[in-house]
Amino acid sequence: MTLEDLRRKLDGLDQQLLAIIAERQALGTEIARAKREAGLPTRDFRREREVLIRARENAQRIGVSASLGEAVMQLLIRSSLTTQEREQVAAQGQGSGRTALVIGGAGKMGRWFSRFLATQGYRVTIADPSGAVEGFDCLPDWFEDALTQDLIIVAAPIKASNDILHQLAKRQPRGIVFDLGSLKTPLRTGLAALSAAGVRVTSVHPMFGPETDLLSGRHVIFIDLGDRDALRIAQELFVSTMAEQVVMSLDEHDRLIAYVLGLSHAINISFFTALANSGEHAQRLASLSSTTYDAQIDIATKVSKESPDLYFEIQHLNEYGKESLNALRVAVEQMCNCVANNDLEAFRAIMQTGRAYLAGRSKES
Repeated sequence: MTLEDLRRKLDGLDQQLLAIIAERQALGTEIARAKREAGLPTRDFRREREVLIRARENAQRIGVSASLGEAVMQLLIRSSLTTQEREQVAAQGQGSGRTALVIGGAGKMGRWFSRFLATQGYRVTIADPSGAVEGFDCLPDWFEDALTQDLIIVAAPIKASNDILHQLAKRQPRGIVFDLGSLKTPLRTGLAALSAAGVRVTSVHPMFGPETDLLSGRHVIFIDLGDRDALRIAQELFVSTMAEQVVMSLDEHDRLIAYVLGLSHAINISFFTALANSGEHAQRLASLSSTTYDAQIDIATKVSKESPDLYFEIQHLNEYGKESLNALRVAVEQMCNCVANNDLEAFRAIMQTGRAYLAGRSKES
């Protein structure tokens, strides 16, 4: 066979693969329906394990890399779970014709949440000065609205969100109000104003980005502001998903987020800043990179593409932010001192302490 003949045969196989994947996706929809009718959870880790083990065994038997067989099946499982989760959200959604207003809905996270609510049956209106969003009723200015919605979600930048919360408190809407802010201490006064005005209010932090399509393994944090009804209704929005729900206080949230977001962002920003200031060309370093370097570069590259304004707010506006940055400074100084003083024992102690700490991660409840 000629090269062109071989390529045509390969193209045919690719079409067959895609057709099989489409058939598998359709079957996933049927499985989701059967699970709902039987009252079973969307995700079955035992079943997934069996599928992956069988994929490795079958791949080896036909001369394909076991790791490739497993990787392909993991991708297909994730796609199937995404389909099933969407079916579950649509079937068990809390909307049923109720209404929602998303202030700042033209932003990335605002759009994600608007689509999420619409999937559940909510009639969503977006209020954003940036302009209309296709598929939704839009308001250029929410001040013009009567604020009769069942849900009002504030998805604006952190500084703007606190002002909006204060303005909402003056209007005293009848529905549940919550924000999607990455930090909560900068919103303290706005949230308190709503509560004092008798508005049903809580606060939510989805611990994932707007590109997320599957909530399995993701966390959604809910801030308990004393209104149990508002907290319950916000939590019910995610009941039909596979997201893990965590409830905590406002101050506990920002103290922990200083490390979960603030510290991890700072490390990656410092990493690519050090590289940019090194004088070494990125392509030159990539030509001799290691597994660890590549993994860090992948994360740092994603961080570099995020909004500088948002990431600055996460560092600057958190009342607990200095604590994590100081911890990073101390850790770097410890490392520098070990190297400068030729102190192998101190270096070993740092590694052992870190190993013990990280080993306890999977043991936490």
